[in-house]
Amino acid sequence: MRIRALAIRIILQFIKDKRTLALLFLAPLLVLSLMKLVFDGQAISPDIGTVDLPEAYIGGLSNANAAIIEYDSADEAQQALREGNLDAVIQIGANGPAITLEGSDPSMNKAILLLIQNTLQAKASSIAPAVTYLHGGPDMAPFDSFGPVLIGFFSFFFVFLLAGVSFLRERTSGTLERLLASPIRRSEVVLGYLAGFGLFTLVQSMLIAWYSIHVLGMYMAGQIGYVLLINLLLSLTALTLGTLLSSFASNEFQIIQFIPIVIVPQAFFSGLFNLDAMNPWLQKISNAMPLFYGADAMQGIMIRGEGWSDFQIDVYVLIGFSLLFTLLNVLALKKHRRM
Repeated sequence: MRIRALAIRIILQFIKDKRTLALLFLAPLLVLSLMKLVFDGQAISPDIGTVDLPEAYIGGLSNANAAIIEYDSADEAQQALREGNLDAVIQIGANGPAITLEGSDPSMNKAILLLIQNTLQAKASSIAPAVTYLHGGPDMAPFDSFGPVLIGFFSFFFVFLLAGVSFLRERTSGTLERLLASPIRRSEVVLGYLAGFGLFTLVQSMLIAWYSIHVLGMYMAGQIGYVLLINLLLSLTALTLGTLLSSFASNEFQIIQFIPIVIVPQAFFSGLFNLDAMNPWLQKISNAMPLFYGADAMQGIMIRGEGWSDFQIDVYVLIGFSLLFTLLNVLALKKHRRM
């Protein structure tokens, strides 16, 4: 009888908690549907630029599912490669075929080399192509490619949890209500909390970046200062988002409920998975994901050695997200106190 009473109490508690029921039944369906869309997308066609390549080779590459773009000069093809519009450039030089790979994605590099080698063999060419890399090199590991994304993801994820749980604790302990009962403004409350939590997010972002590069030996072609800047902005975005969503949670478990809705989609659209393989309409969702911009900048800095002019748009977007979430935080405090 006691077991029955306890079971009934828990069942009724779950039934009254609509958010928990949604997490239990709908969140797995949402994540599985998202995975279906991500992994069951379109085939990836490498973009290969050619210079003075015989038509027989161009036809062979096209039949092998490669998108071929012909250029009049090697300089034009190399410029397109540097701008990120091509995955590789192939031309026939005095010593035979020469391939220049963009190099930032090891899996794409291997796929292109295999495709080109099969095409050359099919055309009875016994000359091995000379291969050079614009970024990275033949020894670049897959972890070096998606490692910058992981740095941003873990910074975002753990700061989100820290901010959400900590700010919720301030509410449930009554500290926030006592602050709001004082003459302090809502904006001052938000900025004060962000400054306090921000000190620890700054230390965390610096620690993660330093450990990844200097201890794990992750590939690094750019400046460490830029990596720290992007990681800090990602952490700030996660901090403001975590405090915002904590306003709609009543306990720590409800903060965890936001993970499959907020964090998991960030991972799918961050660059851990090739966005070109997704359906075009699905790719547009990445524009609403802060981690997409942070990961794009981190990969550009660490793998391609990009400078400020190359990733400044990502910086401005991350700052915009942080300001938006901060403003929404101020507005969310209205339900605790009218000023």
